[in-house]
Amino acid sequence: MTEVRLNAVQKRFGAFTAIESIDLDIKSGELVALLGPSGCGKTTTLRMIAGLEAPTKGEVLFDGHDVSDVAVQKRNVGMVFQRYALFPHMTVEKNVTFGLDVRGLPKKEISERLEEILEVVQLNKFRKRFPAQLSGGQMQRVAIARTLITKPSVLMMDEPLANLDTKLRGEMRRFIRDLQKRLGITTIFVTHDQVEAMELADRVAVIFNGKLAQFGAPQELYQQPNSTEVADFMGASNIFSAKLVAADRAETSFGTIDIMSQPGLKPGNDVYVMLRSEGIDLYPESEAPQGAQNLISGKIKAREFFGASVQYVVGAGEDITVAEQSRRLLDVGQPVVLSVQPDRVWTIAR
Repeated sequence: MTEVRLNAVQKRFGAFTAIESIDLDIKSGELVALLGPSGCGKTTTLRMIAGLEAPTKGEVLFDGHDVSDVAVQKRNVGMVFQRYALFPHMTVEKNVTFGLDVRGLPKKEISERLEEILEVVQLNKFRKRFPAQLSGGQMQRVAIARTLITKPSVLMMDEPLANLDTKLRGEMRRFIRDLQKRLGITTIFVTHDQVEAMELADRVAVIFNGKLAQFGAPQELYQQPNSTEVADFMGASNIFSAKLVAADRAETSFGTIDIMSQPGLKPGNDVYVMLRSEGIDLYPESEAPQGAQNLISGKIKAREFFGASVQYVVGAGEDITVAEQSRRLLDVGQPVVLSVQPDRVWTIAR
């Protein structure tokens, strides 16, 4: 297991700056997702860690040793790409052992490693098949096995699930997470999919325009984003301008609400308040709870049914999105009351 650290790493391609300056500390045995929109610099960051790109400035450290000028083949890293790049004329076992064959390892050692890794990735019964006879998920597992058999100290994955359908992506996310925990290998995973990052990663690095916007646990990024940009990218649908009238009170267009006080914010500050759609309780007007905090009156303007869940847009001075399990369906136009607990309101400085 290897600790990876980036110290003020920058990457320029001519006049274009792909990475401004990133500091990142990835613990030994940790799975970190590099998350961001297309073109933000996450793959460039991964390539610099792997040694496929040299940083313009800064340092890439493995276990405290600067490897910025060390060639990729000497860093002992493994790469899994979006495209599987399997040899169509080779069986699963030949694809998996190809790298070891090229290195000239003894046949006995190759055979032992093959048996071990096929068991790990659950491909034993497919070992004699060719890529054309495999599903997308099975081909991705072959690509992962081919990388792991070389025993890399750091495993890197560049959007490896992008070519899979929704159901298979879910299965492969669980497979990768279980595999990573079982092996305890330091893993860096590039994705633009927020759900993928939150399900897989111990911590997530959100990158915008070549800059590290926030780095933390998935729950922290989801519930306590440090900016409206991060909140929006992590799926927040209710972000409103407000003013603090007290340390624990905010004035909004739909009324004054109780919030949790936060260090660094004080009365008079202009802020944004974020209400997670699934953290809001929705009641028909006639069933409004007595004495509940932060009661907001409105009418349902729109309803979307998603099977297990239903999403409402409630007009209450501003449109507020509410998500709940589909145990009932309320009608468009119906008067309703919303309630949100103060600890479900997140405040962001403006």
